[in-house]
Amino acid sequence: MNLFSILLIAFAMSTDAFAVAISKGVAMARPTLPQAIRIGLIFGAIEALTPVIGWLLGSVASRAISEWDHWIAFGLLMILGLRMVYAGCRADKDEQPSLTPPTLPMLSLAAFATSIDAMAVGVSFAFVDVNILVAAVAIGCATLLMVTLGVMLGRVLGQLVGQRAEVIGGVILIVIGNFILFQHLAETP
Repeated sequence: MNLFSILLIAFAMSTDAFAVAISKGVAMARPTLPQAIRIGLIFGAIEALTPVIGWLLGSVASRAISEWDHWIAFGLLMILGLRMVYAGCRADKDEQPSLTPPTLPMLSLAAFATSIDAMAVGVSFAFVDVNILVAAVAIGCATLLMVTLGVMLGRVLGQLVGQRAEVIGGVILIVIGNFILFQHLAETP
C-alpha cells in the first residue's frame, strides 16, 4: 500500500471524528484554539492506537488465512465504508446539542467510539503490505487536524457538513477496498 492510499485512509478514518468534533464545537459556547487542540489530541491519540491493536489481532490471524487476505481487507473496508455512508445519510434532525462543556471521560468515550472503525482497518492492514506505525501516525495526525478544525468550525458549519464528511469518508474506504482487491487480483496469475 502506498503513502497516498495510507493518507486517504487516514483522512477517511478521521471523518467520523470530524463529525463528532463539529457537534462538540456547536455545543461549546465559543471554543478557543487551545480547547480545540486539546480535544484533537485526545481523539488523535486514541485513533492512532486502535489500528495498531487491530493490526496486532489481524497479524495473528493473517498467517492462517493469507490466501483470502485481500478479500478480508476488501470486505472490512466495504462494510466500514457502507456503514459510514449510511450513518452520514441518516440525519438526526431533531437532535439538539447540549451546551455542557465536554469532559475528559466523555471526550475519551466519544474518541473510542469513533475509533472502532480504525481498529477494523488495522485488522485489514495486517493482510496487506503496510507499515502499521506510519499508518497509525498518519491516522492520528489526520484525526488531530480534522477534530481541531471541526471544533473550531462547529458553530459555523453545523451538523449538515459533518454528515457529508462522513459520507465522503465512507466512499473513500469503499474505493480503497476495491483498489486493494483489484490490485491483488491483477497480480494473481
